This record gives sequence, C-alpha cells and structure tokens, in this order.
Amino acid sequence: MASSVSATLAAAFDAIERDEDAVVADMQRMLGCDTTFPPGAGYDAFADLLEPDLRRLGFDCARVAVPEQLWLAPGAQGARTNLIARRPAGRPVCSLYFHVDTVPAGDGWTRPPLACTREGRALFGRGAADMKGSVAAVLAALRAAAATGLELAYDPALLLCTDEEGGLYPGIRYLAEQRLIEGHLLSFNGGAAPRIWAGCFGSMDLQVRILGRSAHSGEMGAGGVNAIEAALPVMNALAALKQRVQARASAMPPPPLFAGPLIARLNMTAAHGGEKGSSLPGHFDLLINRRYLPEEDAADVRAEIEATVAHSLAGSDAVGHEITLLGHLAPVSDPTGPHWPRWQQAMALGFGFPPESFRRWGASSSSDMGWVQQAGIQEILLGGLSRPNRQIHAPDEFTTLDDITALACSVLAYLSRDFATADIPETWTDDD
Repeated sequence: MASSVSATLAAAFDAIERDEDAVVADMQRMLGCDTTFPPGAGYDAFADLLEPDLRRLGFDCARVAVPEQLWLAPGAQGARTNLIARRPAGRPVCSLYFHVDTVPAGDGWTRPPLACTREGRALFGRGAADMKGSVAAVLAALRAAAATGLELAYDPALLLCTDEEGGLYPGIRYLAEQRLIEGHLLSFNGGAAPRIWAGCFGSMDLQVRILGRSAHSGEMGAGGVNAIEAALPVMNALAALKQRVQARASAMPPPPLFAGPLIARLNMTAAHGGEKGSSLPGHFDLLINRRYLPEEDAADVRAEIEATVAHSLAGSDAVGHEITLLGHLAPVSDPTGPHWPRWQQAMALGFGFPPESFRRWGASSSSDMGWVQQAGIQEILLGGLSRPNRQIHAPDEFTTLDDITALACSVLAYLSRDFATADIPETWTDDD
C-alpha cells in the first residue's frame, strides 16, 4: 500500500495501523452506549460520548433535534438528537454520514450484545458493523491526519444521525430538508466490497390493529370478539398478497452471483395480542414490512395494503381496524456522480480491491438516503463495513480490525490532497 502513495499519506496509513488500541477503546465506549431503535432513547448519550473527541480534533459541534411531531410513532421515545461536527478551513466540504441507531439485540447471542468483545481480530457487539465501526474508522483517519500533518483536499463534516433503522422521520432526512448538509455526501451504510452503488428499495413498516371486544373467555353470550381470531382473514389475505408482490421485479442490477432479479417483498414480522387465558383479547397488532421497488409509487404501495386489509375484514366479526405508519424509507435511484471515480480508487487502495473488480449493483435492502435524494442531493457515495457473514441485524454481529483499518485508509486517501488529484471534480470545475 505504502509504495503507491506519497510519503506523507503512507505515514498516515502507518499511524492508523498503530492506532488499534484507540480503535478498540472507541468501540468499547460506542457499543456500550445503547442506541437501540426502537425506542431510540440513547441519542443524547451518544452525542455526549463523541462530542469531546471531535472537539479535541478541532471540530465545532452542534446538535439538531428533529421536532417530535415529525418522528413520534408507537414504540419511539426520547429526543432525536443529531450531532453535526464541522471544521471549516476554506476547502470544499465532504459530509460523512453515519446512523448511530442499531436494531434491538434480539435472541441468540453468545456474547454480550451491548459491549465490545474482542476475539483475535474480530470485534463483536450490536452495531459493530452497522455502523459504529465506521465511526471508529473515521475517527482513526482523522487522528492520523492530525498526527502526520496530512494536507486535505476536503473539509470533513460529520453527520451522526438518528432513526435509520425503520424510523418514521430519519435524522438525515431532516438535515437534508433543512439544507444543513454541505458539499457532497459519503454514506457509510454500505459494505466492504468493490461496488458502485446503483440504488436500493424503499421500506415501509405498517402496524395493523384489529379491534375486537374483550370478555371472559369462559362465558357464553358475553358479547366478546376475539381479536386474534378476527385477524386470521387479514393474515391469510396478506399471505396471498405476498405472492403477488413478490412476482414484481426491479430493473436495478442485482449483486454479483445473485440468483435472479431483485424482487419486491412483503413480510409479517411481529404479532402481539392477548394477556391471559381467561380473557378474550380486545385487540391484535400485526407488523408488516413492505420492501418496494424504485419503480413503485409509495402511495400505491400503502393503498394496496390498506385495501387488502379492509376487503379481508368485510363481513367479519371484527369491531374495526386501524393502520398506522411506523417507519418509511424512500428508495434510492442512481446515486452515481462525478466523485465516484475518486472514491473507487480510494476503496481499491484501502481494501486492496483490484480496480477492474468494481461492479454496479443495487439492493433490496433500504437506506435513509432516499429522503436525501428527494431533498435535492442526487449523488451519494457509499462505503462501510457490511459483509455477507458479519451477522448484521442478527446475533453475534461483528466486524474486524482489518476492515476498520482498511476503511480508515480509504477515507483518509479520499480526503487527502495528494491522492488521485486528477479525479477531484472541484478541480475540474475550476479549470473549466
């Protein structure tokens, strides 16, 4: 790696490799800070954790809270505090985006989920790969730049944001709509792969509440309506809709070695109703996740589900039903742009990917970057620590020190002035 870059950048890479103890310490602090969404009650605590580190690196920090009326939904609580760290020095700005929330730990862990467990080169804990490890990588890159006096081409601005994991109003959406994002954007909601991002699907979480009438389960003629039993036609209708939905395919290119096109998805992912055997449940809640194509319209997606539920309950014993939108991420369409060639070179350098190995592909997973595009920012660079075997959103999620180091080197190369100077678009603009 060092032979292909300037002496100063090579020295900065060496500084990153010597910084492993600090990286592990950062991970221990960040993974130990509970930012689980739902409920998302730990955002202020995470900002408290990182703000002193960023100020020591010369950043000015500001907190921007999303107004409650925008994000409040069942299961969400606590201030939606987004931390913005800027260090203006008169250069073009590259905004570095992270979501700081994680999914709940869930069952099946063999290590503590809210802690950093090191085993060899692996670091385990909820959020290790998605995406607190990316925060640690960027902090390591910035420390290395400061230690070696590396001159930068871009002023970095860090955006540490809320509610990506299915929230009703993600923090980055609010920042984009309030015009608080400067320069171009690098998102770390991606993977350690030679990938040119082609976009991703939208995601919609809907809670369907079937209303019954609570009564003693052993009394005849008490006028009770069992909400769970009343919900059976709804689940059957949604299972039938699932088959129709999953026959729809996107023109977005799928990942390499993927079997077939990317298809829409509909899943019933949670169900809650009842308290004890002697009482008929008065309501039953069903959570639906719908992954929709960039080619589909969000209003049509929601209307299809609402019509399916309403039709299935026609003539049933149900007292009524309610449908509540709990979370929504808009799809991303073609986020490529003039900064991508330089980012590809930086990723190739940091991770050792052959330049010819880069391919363009999308995903049926979702990102809050769709809202950023709708606010007027089309180009979005993508990197991160995801890999197929990293157990993201599953028990024993992990990343590795090697990948954190590689991502740190990629980011540092991209930000530095003496790397791939011919591929700095702002320079081309100045020359035109």
